[in-house]
Amino acid sequence: MPEFKLPDVGEGLTEAEIVAWHVKVGDVVEVNDPIVDIETAKSVVELPSPFAGEVTALLVDVGVTVEVGTPIIRIGEPGSVSVEPASVEPVETPVETPVETPVEEEHKTLVGYGPRETGTTRRPRRAPAGAAVAPAAVGVLAKPPVRKLAADLGVDLATVPPTGPHGTVSREDVEQAAAPAAAVPSPPVPASPAPVVAASVAAGGERRQPVKGVGKAMAQAMVSSAFTAPHVTIWTTVDATATTRLLDGLRGRAAYADLRLSPLVVAARAVTLALRRSPLLNARYDAGTAPDGGDEVVLRDEVNLGIAAATPRGLVVPNVKGAERMSLAELAGAIGELVATAREGRTPPADQAGGTFTITNVGPLGMEGGTPIINPGESAILCLGAVQRRPWVVGEGAEERLEPRDVVTLTLSFDHRHIDGAAGSAFLHDVAQVLADPVNALLV
Repeated sequence: MPEFKLPDVGEGLTEAEIVAWHVKVGDVVEVNDPIVDIETAKSVVELPSPFAGEVTALLVDVGVTVEVGTPIIRIGEPGSVSVEPASVEPVETPVETPVETPVEEEHKTLVGYGPRETGTTRRPRRAPAGAAVAPAAVGVLAKPPVRKLAADLGVDLATVPPTGPHGTVSREDVEQAAAPAAAVPSPPVPASPAPVVAASVAAGGERRQPVKGVGKAMAQAMVSSAFTAPHVTIWTTVDATATTRLLDGLRGRAAYADLRLSPLVVAARAVTLALRRSPLLNARYDAGTAPDGGDEVVLRDEVNLGIAAATPRGLVVPNVKGAERMSLAELAGAIGELVATAREGRTPPADQAGGTFTITNVGPLGMEGGTPIINPGESAILCLGAVQRRPWVVGEGAEERLEPRDVVTLTLSFDHRHIDGAAGSAFLHDVAQVLADPVNALLV
C-alpha cells in the first residue's frame, strides 16, 4: 500500500512539523489534492497528494516534527480502509473540499511540477458511520493559517459564511463562528493524540514555549551572524519631507493606484542606487575559501533585496530578485507581494535564499530606529525608522528657521571585516540623500 514520505522541499531543509491535516481516514483523494500543511524552518508549505485513492492511515500527528523521508500518510484502493490496524488513530481535522473519483493508483506529478489530471467525476468524501452526509458543494476557500485556526477551534469551515475576497473564509469569520460555541459548555471528548501547544505551564506560573520552525531558524541565524561577523552600526537622521510629498503625489496616479506606497519603497530604491557606488555592501565575506586557504570577498552584481517581515510564526526575510533593475513602481509591487505572502506563511524557501542586502522596517511599530543584525550570507542591513513630524532647522544664514518636517532615522549595520567606517558612511549618506531629495535621484 503506497506511503507518502515527507519530501525534500529544498534549500537544505531536513525536517518539518505537521501543522494541519486536510484529510482523514476514509477520505478519497485525487492526485494533487491538498492533504497536509507542514512548517519548515522557512515557511508553511501545503503538500499535495502524489497518489489517487482512499486514505487508510495518517502516520504522523499534528504538532510532530519528522525528518525528510519519513512516511506520513498511507493511501490505498477505495474500500481498503477496513483492513488497516485498529490501533492507527487518524488526526481528525475538518475537511473542506470535495475530491474527484479515484483513478488507478500511481505516483503522479505534484502541483507546480506538471499538469493535473482532468475529466474525472467528483463525489463527496466518505463520512463516518452514522454521520449525516452533506450534499456535494464547492470547496471552501481558506488559507492554511485559517484552516489550522479552524481545526484548533473545532470549527467546520464548510459551515462558516465567508466574508473575505472572492468568497474566502477569513480568520475573523472563523473566530466569529467559534465565539457562540465558546459560551456553551461542551461535553467531554475522548482522549486523542494531543496537538502541539503554544506553551506548557510550569510551577510558579511560568510557561515554557518550544522554539521550533521559523522561530528556531531565526534564532540560529542571528546567533551565527552576531558571533561571526564583527558588527559596526552607524545612523543618521534625515529630513524626508520631500519623500512623503512625492508619495502623496504618486498615489493619485493610475500607475500607482493599486500599489502600497510608503517610505520603505523609496528607501529600497535608494539602496539599489547607493549600492552602485558601494559594491562592498552587496558582497559576501567567505572565510577560508581561497585556494591558499585564506579569506575571500565575493562581489555580486545583482541586488536581491531582502525585506524583513514579522509574521505570526516569526521573522522571515524574503527577497526581491534583481531589485536593481526595477523601477519605483515595480519595487512597490514586488515588496507588497512578498510581505503579503510572508504574513500568510506561504513564502517558498527559494524566495528566502540568495539575498544580498536587507532592509528591516521598524517604522510601522512606532520605533525610531534600532541596531539590526546582519542577515547571514550578507554584509549589511539597513533599519528604517518611523517617519515623525518634528521641528527642523531649514535654510541657511539669515534664512535659517524652524519648520515642522517629516524626519526619519536610518541605521546601518555592516560587517567590519571588509567594510570600514568610510565605506559604510558613504553608503548611508547616499541613501539619506535620496530620501531628502528623491525626485532627481529617482529619475536615474
